[in-house]
Amino acid sequence: MLNRINLKNILVLDIETVPQYASYDEVPEVWKELWKKKMQRELKDGLTPDGLYQRAGIYAEFGKIICICAGYFYENGSGLSFKVKAFYGDDEKKLLEDFSDTLGKSFSTDEHLLCGHNSKEFDFPYIARRCLVNGLAIPYLLDNAGKKPWEVQLIDTMDMWKFGDYKNFTSLNLLAAIFGIESPKDDIDGSQVWSTYWIEKDLERIKNYCMKDVVTVAQLLLKFKGMELLKPDKISFTN
Repeated sequence: MLNRINLKNILVLDIETVPQYASYDEVPEVWKELWKKKMQRELKDGLTPDGLYQRAGIYAEFGKIICICAGYFYENGSGLSFKVKAFYGDDEKKLLEDFSDTLGKSFSTDEHLLCGHNSKEFDFPYIARRCLVNGLAIPYLLDNAGKKPWEVQLIDTMDMWKFGDYKNFTSLNLLAAIFGIESPKDDIDGSQVWSTYWIEKDLERIKNYCMKDVVTVAQLLLKFKGMELLKPDKISFTN
């Protein structure tokens, strides 16, 4: 698997998102109505629009990105290494501008690829949509309008694991366990990002969690290529 792909051409990424408001009470009335319509099918068994609002972060129309972590493979004198950079903060537009600028400078040719886990379903379209909302150009690798399927430069470790089995969903945490990779969920998981951001106001903790997800996807790529996992001293982090 992946034998024809050069690891040094891959940028591995992960995003963390939250609802645009800290609580349902703060949501403007027009957006409350839109949220009710969005959640119409879910309003059963006593569930209410306000009770479901913690889910708003998974929808690009109602959420925002607070962290993008991206990592790349490179060779140094002692072999393959991996570096992760974090783009994070309360200002989504600034975060997206910084990420897009870096992407444009270093990963913007036809030989480059973006990779994540369940990223075709979530991360990639979310970034593109939020770029448009913020009045920003969509980065080259994410702008797929008019491209043929084989021209799209996006790969997804969950898609790879499916092997065409479209009814199958496998979490990153489960794949990490299967391949003996250290779990990225040793502190918080995705369901806790909302409270960690809006209640605990601990963006650093979310950033660290996001970085771990990127490293896990990178290690998974190595396993998919039949290679050894990277040792901790071969992995570095920067903001």
